[in-house]
Amino acid sequence: MGNTLGLAPMGALPRRSPRREEPLPNPGSFDELHRLCKDVFPTQMEGVKLVVNKVLSSHFQTQQAKFLTWQFDGEYRGDDYTATLTLGNPDLIGESVIMVAHFLQSLTHRLVLGGELVYHRRPGEEGAILTLAGKYSALHWEATLNVGSGGAHASYYHRANEQVQVGVEFEANTRLQDTTFSFGYHLTLPQANMVFRGLVDSNWCVGAVLEKKMPPLPVTLALGAFLNHWRNRFHCGFSITVG
Repeated sequence: MGNTLGLAPMGALPRRSPRREEPLPNPGSFDELHRLCKDVFPTQMEGVKLVVNKVLSSHFQTQQAKFLTWQFDGEYRGDDYTATLTLGNPDLIGESVIMVAHFLQSLTHRLVLGGELVYHRRPGEEGAILTLAGKYSALHWEATLNVGSGGAHASYYHRANEQVQVGVEFEANTRLQDTTFSFGYHLTLPQANMVFRGLVDSNWCVGAVLEKKMPPLPVTLALGAFLNHWRNRFHCGFSITVG
């Protein structure tokens, strides 16, 4: 007896389901492009400060301000892009206005491109500054670059592990003819409830801030010191945050 090989008809072949591509994420706002790198660096402290945060009610707030100028802010966030428009102190009679427009677009899950346009006008003067921006995000690092006629701003953020983060910044200002290079690091000690931030830059400045939480109390203590060797200046501070 011979072997018989049966073939299934073409219509009976299993069909592969089409691969669904994940939608691109929203790139966020233009002001947050360098946020990860900025959070690594310590904030300069001077003197003694006490901060008490207490929520009275979700529907209660107080505010006191003097309105000398006014501005209009509008932001629209799509699925994979963000558009922002700001009008500062427009005056139709005096023909003066300041306009700032931002746009960011996610091209891939890792690449974001966009730009910023700053336009100002007043009697006898008018001008505009265009800045292009790009950000590339990987699993453990992120690189961001802003380039325009006013200068350049580049940053690199890297997370070595759960405890160590580092950041590098480069800023160049064509108007002031000045460049600055900064290196910062962020160290977390979860067993001791402590966070340490430090920095050093090309202007011969060094600084550090040590934060210590006091569980179970909602209290955070912070001690900071900054030294500028070039200008021979020293600043130190201490803060207590409750809440």
